[in-house]
Amino acid sequence: MKHNLPALPDGFIARNATLADVEIAAQMGIDYAMATTGYSDIEADGLRNIWQSPGFDPERDVYLVFSPQGKIAGYMEVWSNSDTPVHPFVWAITAPEFQNLGIGSHMLAWGENHARRVFELLPPDVRIAPMAGTPSVVKNAKELLTNNGWKHIRSSYTMEIEMDAPPPAPVFPAELTIRTFQPADAHEVYRTVDESFSDHFGHVDQPFETGFERFSHNTMEDPLFDPNLWFIATSGDTFAGVCLCRAKSFDDPQAGYINILGVRRPWRKHGLGLAFLNHAFGQFYRRGYKKVTLGVDAQNLTGALRLYEKAGMHIARQFDQYEKEFRPGRELRVE
Repeated sequence: MKHNLPALPDGFIARNATLADVEIAAQMGIDYAMATTGYSDIEADGLRNIWQSPGFDPERDVYLVFSPQGKIAGYMEVWSNSDTPVHPFVWAITAPEFQNLGIGSHMLAWGENHARRVFELLPPDVRIAPMAGTPSVVKNAKELLTNNGWKHIRSSYTMEIEMDAPPPAPVFPAELTIRTFQPADAHEVYRTVDESFSDHFGHVDQPFETGFERFSHNTMEDPLFDPNLWFIATSGDTFAGVCLCRAKSFDDPQAGYINILGVRRPWRKHGLGLAFLNHAFGQFYRRGYKKVTLGVDAQNLTGALRLYEKAGMHIARQFDQYEKEFRPGRELRVE
């Protein structure tokens, strides 16, 4: 939908994307990120995989703005591809050279209009509130959201550890066996992740098959997926927890990345999380990495932030999350 949008500057045009636009969108994202934050979490191969996520269609869900000279000036994604899209995610950037021309306002209005498609997909009594986010240092993005009725609701951190020496050896609970991932583990790994995060902010229950399809695409089809960096703790045939690492951090090619660390409730408070961290640190250290990063909800109630600090990690960056309520009602998200 393109009605009721603030006008673009004279000569600028907008259109939906195709998969062929991945390269220019990725390069714009890299340039923007380096100019505004000094780091980038975008790469062309990874973005191509993201645009091919189940239920996501760049010809519908990605919006690009171009200058009169044909240079990409704005880039927006709207994510509403889950089975219960009560909180569509809206993300956009404007190239630094085209700031303060109204392009951000135009794209945000387009994104809000597009996110409203979820009304027809959801029961009439549920709350609908899209989310957006930005690195905390990007002040103009935060002002744009606030000025258009969005409210800051939460933040997340990128945490990191720098290792000048081998990390401590992991001490796993005696009853658990630690091994790496095998293809036959895929379904149970997803069940472990889904159960481990079922009490975390933002969780919305999804049918198993479609949830697994998205999880599989986002992790095992990631260009930097390495099964030797997926660690599983088992008690007999039962999975107690998983530590799923990525060969490189999204925003630092010199760092390893702990993508998901999930422990099922019966095995929490037994030292498994700390053991997983030290095990992952050690594996990355042996591969030549002296830095490891991960992401965490700043208001996590399970003690994750304290755990990471105990393991020697510190906060490196902050990402702020915003929300705009479209319709009040029954909240399906874990709060």
